[in-house]
Amino acid sequence: MKFCRFNDNRVGVVRDDVVYDVTEALDDLPSYRYAFPKGDPIVANLDTLRPRMEKLADRADGIPVADVKFLSPVANPTKVIGVPQNYQDHADEAVADVGISQGAPQRKMEDQGLFLKANSALVGPSEGVAIRFPERRTDHEAELGMIIGRKGSDIDYDDAMSYVAGYAIALDMVVRGKEDRSFRKSVDSYAVLGPWMVTADEIADPGNLDFSLEIANEMRQKNNTKNLILDLPGQIVWASKFYSLHPGDIIMSGTCAGVSQVQDGDVMHLKFEGIGAMDVPVRDHKA
Repeated sequence: MKFCRFNDNRVGVVRDDVVYDVTEALDDLPSYRYAFPKGDPIVANLDTLRPRMEKLADRADGIPVADVKFLSPVANPTKVIGVPQNYQDHADEAVADVGISQGAPQRKMEDQGLFLKANSALVGPSEGVAIRFPERRTDHEAELGMIIGRKGSDIDYDDAMSYVAGYAIALDMVVRGKEDRSFRKSVDSYAVLGPWMVTADEIADPGNLDFSLEIANEMRQKNNTKNLILDLPGQIVWASKFYSLHPGDIIMSGTCAGVSQVQDGDVMHLKFEGIGAMDVPVRDHKA
């Protein structure tokens, strides 16, 4: 199933480039009172909600995806986790490009550790990226987004993928500079997720997916998740040694070579095998 959030916080099921409004299924969510449980309630209860969502989609009027404003499919993660320099070609280009490395010496991913992006940076593709510092370089980083489906800590490698609810296209945007990585990657709108979440049962091998990012028909990034240095279950294991993972938590699994600057007026076109495609516009934050 492809599950999305769209327009004014509506919930939809996507079938063949058509969105079917199934917001009524949220009536089946548990009744929450303060203090609310950690994590995203839709993702946490997706197995229970899914049968009704499918039935509602069967009879709902469809809306073409071109007429929909896509929000992030996850509304309330407890954290967005990033994996640094997780493709060798990107690690190499970071050494060669002082604009990326800022002259810092190369360090292996395992020495750098994971990083966090502020939840307030999370947006959907239709909301776009707002350039906060036009005098500085803001780069795109196309990645596979893994969405955690249930709570876990100290997860075993062989069991790791059972914690994944689904996948989405992710953009780990970054403003270049000497400040801490998490600081520069947590600018408002610098964590893009979408256009929908594809449930894990729909993707047989997430560790072998082609993906690309283009701007104005110029190929900027193109690779396959089989070239990840630390594979997907390894990322879950590593993250869960330091953090308890909760439903809706997002792991942005790392980017490949080709990261480069975006500017006001650009439209990033991303494609991910097994997930789909999305366009993400870039604007000045004052616009």
